[in-house]
Amino acid sequence: MQEGYREKEHLLSLKVMRLTKPSVKPLLHVTNEPQDLPGDIFNNSIFTDVATTKGAEMLNCGELLSLPQAFGSIYLGETFSCYVSILNDSNQVTKDVTLKTDIQTSSQRFQLTASTPRDLLSPDESQDEVLSYEVKELGTHILICAVSYTSPNGEKLFMRRFYKFQVLKPLEVKTKFYNGEFDSVFLEAQVQNITTNPISMDHVTLDPSQYYMVLPLNELTPVGEETMEKGVDEIFDSTYINPMDMRQYLYKLIPKESHKLELRAMPMSPIGKLDIVWRTNFGEIGRLQTSQLQRTAPTDVDIKLVVEESPDTISVEQQFEIACKLKNFGSSKMEAKLFLTSSSSSLLWCGISGKVLGPLPPNSSLEFKLHGIATRPGLHSIGGVRILDMNSTKMHDFDDICQLLVYTNEQSPFL
Repeated sequence: MQEGYREKEHLLSLKVMRLTKPSVKPLLHVTNEPQDLPGDIFNNSIFTDVATTKGAEMLNCGELLSLPQAFGSIYLGETFSCYVSILNDSNQVTKDVTLKTDIQTSSQRFQLTASTPRDLLSPDESQDEVLSYEVKELGTHILICAVSYTSPNGEKLFMRRFYKFQVLKPLEVKTKFYNGEFDSVFLEAQVQNITTNPISMDHVTLDPSQYYMVLPLNELTPVGEETMEKGVDEIFDSTYINPMDMRQYLYKLIPKESHKLELRAMPMSPIGKLDIVWRTNFGEIGRLQTSQLQRTAPTDVDIKLVVEESPDTISVEQQFEIACKLKNFGSSKMEAKLFLTSSSSSLLWCGISGKVLGPLPPNSSLEFKLHGIATRPGLHSIGGVRILDMNSTKMHDFDDICQLLVYTNEQSPFL
């Protein structure tokens, strides 16, 4: 309570109403067959209902809007708006009317307004304000409204009201990291709608940190002469996400050349922040931004096998070639020896297993080629490549180095 003011029976009343969009009034239609006992009573009531959409009377879709009867749900990232009214419902004139509003959360307090004193507030007059606040925390929020004024006899009065509401979580966001070639990183973001209503996803973007450049992989670019005319198409057919539905977004992060060495020395590297914007049924905007995403640095490897060139599709029983590069990231010299094993009966290697590739000094690489034959159609993962370091007798296994689509127009004799 402010100094010089006291709480008592007041000349003013304070009312707070939440401002929110209306909803479409739901219809509950009961129908029956003509031969049933009610006859046409139910059908006639449907056609005469003022809320029924003309020409679509049998659909549960009305033309009237319904005002909210309850406070409703408030979700993180939305804007909380309310209407505050100070009404002089006495027969006396009050002076120096001041309104101050704050939002109290579990961790901090925000001041929304602090109006200048109004000289006079006559009987049946009101002082109104519209407040807006972007919700940025979960949990319990308290709207604090404090009103101070002076009565006709010069007495200073003060009243304060508290309005509590809960802020719920609208989206469930999960992230996964995958290591790519040349220190690149793939980020998969799973966004799930956990509200009770459908939402329209405006955009989901990744704001990268200073160490990376980002390439979104959520669009389809047409190939050919019509590329410039068609532009870019979204992967998703619709922007709407129903309750409990999930969407997956993919981004490729490429480290900047000036920060590659610095990133390799970091145990945890900052990736960036996800920025998510959506709209509710009546177009109200919600926005969430995640905290800085952190990625644990991958375990250092002594050698790495990189596929330089490989076909995407091949015909069954046709020999194919894969160009590979073996890189030595260790601190000691290696003597590399190649072993080939068939991971399945769908792939047969052509060549000598146990072939010596030669010396591989630190921070150097050597190139070699693999040849094989696919015996069955389908999408096959190529693996079974093993590299032996004859100096340390350590074996390195490389599986799923690439994938091939094997097609056929005739039945294979191996099936």
